[in-house]
Amino acid sequence: MESRSPGFEIERLRWRDEQLAEVPVPNGALPISRGLGSGLARCTADPPDIVWAVGDRGPNLKVKAAIRRYGLDALAHLAGIDGAKVMPCLEHGPTLAQLRVEGDAVILLRSVPLCGGDGRPLSGLPPPASPHSEYEPIFSLTGESLGTDPSGIDSEGIAALADGSFFIGDEYGPSLLRVDRDGRILFRWVPAGTEAHFEGASYPIAGVLPEIAAARRLNRGFEALALSSDEQSLFIVFQSPLAHPDRAAHERGRHVRIWRLDAATGALLAEYLYPLDPPSAFARDLAQGEVEASDIKVSEAFMLDDERMVLLERVSASTKFYAVELSPDRAVPTRYSDPATRPTIEQMDGNELGAAGIAPLEKRLIFDSDRAPEICGDLEGAILLSPNQILLVNDNDFGVEGVETQFWRVTFDEPID
Repeated sequence: MESRSPGFEIERLRWRDEQLAEVPVPNGALPISRGLGSGLARCTADPPDIVWAVGDRGPNLKVKAAIRRYGLDALAHLAGIDGAKVMPCLEHGPTLAQLRVEGDAVILLRSVPLCGGDGRPLSGLPPPASPHSEYEPIFSLTGESLGTDPSGIDSEGIAALADGSFFIGDEYGPSLLRVDRDGRILFRWVPAGTEAHFEGASYPIAGVLPEIAAARRLNRGFEALALSSDEQSLFIVFQSPLAHPDRAAHERGRHVRIWRLDAATGALLAEYLYPLDPPSAFARDLAQGEVEASDIKVSEAFMLDDERMVLLERVSASTKFYAVELSPDRAVPTRYSDPATRPTIEQMDGNELGAAGIAPLEKRLIFDSDRAPEICGDLEGAILLSPNQILLVNDNDFGVEGVETQFWRVTFDEPID
């Protein structure tokens, strides 16, 4: 499938999902396929056609979807539990994949499960809850609680280093994991003060991230990662405004925090604010129903150079790519990374931020999928293939609701600038 609009050409690349299992359910069978669309990265030491991908925690369903699609009426008593998810097949969890972009196709070269220091694959279950974090309760197909796992992760964003290792962002902690090419976790950085909740993990834990990270909203942790060219700085983007000091602040917040971290220590070097679009900007989603401000999120990021970043902002059907410049004069004063500071970033609107001397980033539209309705929704992974090409991939949610993985190559008439 290929189409062209003024300024860009779109091509769907050939790909076949790997079928992993079928789980018996009252309405037949629940299919499970490989999921690897949560994030994309390229390594400077690899050939230019090699791309790395990461899948999230594993097959999971919202309770209402499990009842509606698969007749799992026995789960009805869970429908009122905030954030509850059903995980039907724990043996298929977070995975690292090596891909090759070859002509009009994407080819899977290998996939390896993310594993702990003991070599055992990690589960996608959350670690035990801390007093300052929200955690999803996870249940089996029969409605039994699956509990927690101090080693468990919900892997999302990925950044590749020249030495062959990776940083992978996790939504649960939220946390950052250093991973080798065989999927083994070398260490996990978590928010300061939360280390005890990872006690018993099968790899080293270090509480080096700013404490305020633990205020992430349920299922809205570290979603997007990128590296500076010298690999000294790691950029991470929260998926949504923090729930700081409470969920009401998340609901009102219109700015997402971008952190520049020391890649060697995890220390916070700078913080920036990315302003989210209003709900009215997402036409395809509005055509399907009401869009709330809290539905808008950032799911991917990649660098154009050491000061310019492209971010993927989306709801579900509509996806936008914006370029921002991370100039020093836009850095947020360091006191706003202190959890005790009031008002918080999330409690302030644009006028209040200006009065406090805080200037959110200016953003410039690069691409809007509302101009390309053939492109699927739920895009979560993106990477720059060349100065004028972006590779996109959706999150198929392991096929549990019949969605296929789709790779799209967008070629612009001119280099992205």
